[in-house]
Amino acid sequence: MIDPNLLRENPDAIKASQRARGNDESIVDEAVQADATWRKKLQEFETLRAEQNAAAKLVGSASKEDRPTLIAAGQVLADKVKAAQEIANAAEARLNELMWKIENVVISEVPAGGEENFKVLKEVGSHAKFDFEPRDHVALGELLDVIDIERGVKVSGSRFYFLKGWGARLELALMNLALDLATKHDFTALITPTLVRPEVMAGTGFLGEHSDEIYYLPADDLYLTGTSEVALAGYHRDEIIDLSNGPLRYAGWSTCYRREAGSAGRDTRGILRVHQFNKLEMFSYVKPEDAEQEHLKLLALEEEMLQACELSYRVIDTAAGDLGSSAARKYDSEAWIPSQNQHRELTSSSNCTTFQARRLNVRYRTEDGKTATAATLNGTLATTRWLVAILETHQQADGSVRIPAALRPYLGGAEVIAPK
Repeated sequence: MIDPNLLRENPDAIKASQRARGNDESIVDEAVQADATWRKKLQEFETLRAEQNAAAKLVGSASKEDRPTLIAAGQVLADKVKAAQEIANAAEARLNELMWKIENVVISEVPAGGEENFKVLKEVGSHAKFDFEPRDHVALGELLDVIDIERGVKVSGSRFYFLKGWGARLELALMNLALDLATKHDFTALITPTLVRPEVMAGTGFLGEHSDEIYYLPADDLYLTGTSEVALAGYHRDEIIDLSNGPLRYAGWSTCYRREAGSAGRDTRGILRVHQFNKLEMFSYVKPEDAEQEHLKLLALEEEMLQACELSYRVIDTAAGDLGSSAARKYDSEAWIPSQNQHRELTSSSNCTTFQARRLNVRYRTEDGKTATAATLNGTLATTRWLVAILETHQQADGSVRIPAALRPYLGGAEVIAPK
């Protein structure tokens, strides 16, 4: 949820963010009016309640003769107080309804526009070149017997798969490399729940326009998470956390689920866009003034992982219209996929400022002992999708795949995955 003080003091900044995202800015004017109405109705309620309290004191000190009249007047006043409170509560509910619809205010440097309006910040490494006809990851997966899509479809339907043998081991090696990197940088490892309550899912901002991407279990009123970010954001819900010694950092390992609604016909071949995958997600709670620096730290760790896997990649500053509702800024790191002759996203890191923490009531104590809303950030260190880039980038003429040196210690020192 956006900062209500910003709404009161600088609604134009929120309008500018709405324009950059391609969203309706008239909702900001509605929210400003709703806020003014709520504060007015709240004041009316508090004035009446003060009168009621003063009248109650008079009853206690009144004579026996005067008391019935005062009690009757007090009852009339009590009815007015109750009605005023109901009106104030309704006004507050309307304000909250509007505030929850406004997406996070983007950071000023973020490019305006849609998916195609990103800004390339850097390109690292050379694109893989081959003196043979390269295979895509599906063909390599079949040749090496490491990905079984046919049986995944047979068991679960489209966009499901089995990782088999070296494929399963390669994913575990990737996740463990990422976990070791995160641990070295003071992230606490967590294996998170993958079913969460509606209030947690809503608090992270995932029940907006893209709620059709999420699997829902109505019998249990629980949602399957598409990222451990959701559980990690809810970890400190309704708590006052200690940030006096710096950020709280977590690395959440979980299986993730996405319906991929609206993606019919897109990336249907292989495991680039699937319904179930594994992911290691970094998550930080920080003081708001430290959020942008923490964002750069998360990005640097993602780049370290990409370089450890010897992948060519680029980093983009995602345009405002392509941000999720919670993100004020997002950096995507996209690896080169030889079979597609283009970059594809492998990781992203988002600065959610105080948006999620305000919705989830996560606070910290400032130096003067007061409480303030924390900021949250997230970033991906590894997912199943990385196997696509690793297999295709490191393939050899005989169909084998060279294992990046950083992953070999997790695979018993093996250097190559050879065809069966």
